Order: sequence, then C-alpha cells, then structure tokens
Amino acid sequence: MSRTTRPQVPDGHESDPDVDSWPTGRLLSVAARMVESRFDDVLAAHQLTHAGLIVLHHLDTGTHTQRQLATLCRVTDQTMSRTIERLRRTDFVTTEADPADRRRTIVRLTAAGRRVLTKARREERESELLLGAVDDYEHFRGQLLKLIRHAARGAGPVE
Repeated sequence: MSRTTRPQVPDGHESDPDVDSWPTGRLLSVAARMVESRFDDVLAAHQLTHAGLIVLHHLDTGTHTQRQLATLCRVTDQTMSRTIERLRRTDFVTTEADPADRRRTIVRLTAAGRRVLTKARREERESELLLGAVDDYEHFRGQLLKLIRHAARGAGPVE
C-alpha cells in the first residue's frame, strides 16, 4: 500500500458523469497524482523511490560525481547524499573517493542497478495499472514533452 492517500476520482460511468465536464487542467492534475501514487508502489516493490530512479537514469549514461548528480537532479548535495546512500545499501550503486580529489565521491551503477532500472522502465510502459489506458504510449509521451517544454519557456528550470 502506498504511504500516501490515493486520489479518489469518479470512474466516469453514468453514476457520476461530472468527470466528463472537468477542465483539462484538473484532469491532468488528477491523472498525474493517480499515476504517481501507483508508480510509488511499483518502485517500492523494487526498493526504489522516484529520487533513486532519477539517479539510476543519469548513471545509465555513465559515472558521475555526487555533486554532478545533485546538479542533474536539481537537488542539494545533502539530499543527493541520502539518495545515494539508500541506493548503495540496496546494491544499485557503488561509491568511491575520487583518486584525483578525495573530497569528491564517484558514483557508479551496478549490474543490479541496471537490472532494476530496466524493470522499472518496462513496468512504466507496460503496466495496465500505470498507463494501460493510453492507446499510443510514444504519442502520449511526445505530447507530454511538448506540453512541458511549452510551459517551461521563459519560466526558468522545470522542477
């Protein structure tokens, strides 16, 4: 069970036709909360959090320092330190001091980390519970990216 309360939404059946009249912004907001809550459960089953998944995503492209990861993930060094420690305890990453500067920590993806990242990505695409109602995943994803990029123009970084 998720640690947060799941948003309750009418199913759109004749018993509650109100959902059909909702503004698009409300639909988008409610859908995002519902999918996020369900995705929390999927990730938790793999001993992951959203923050951990984002770190694994960045490490999939190669090794990074803790500070680089904090910058890429738009969080503080302290927050990244906690996220990396959790990933290290689950054997999804390894850490070591940078031989060129012992104050820096180098973070690497492990084989177990790569496997769990692959599973999480596959479940996001294929799970009926998450995005199963979407007819064309790639088109839907493209539309979301277009919406986010448009909304972010001139508004600074998207958090």
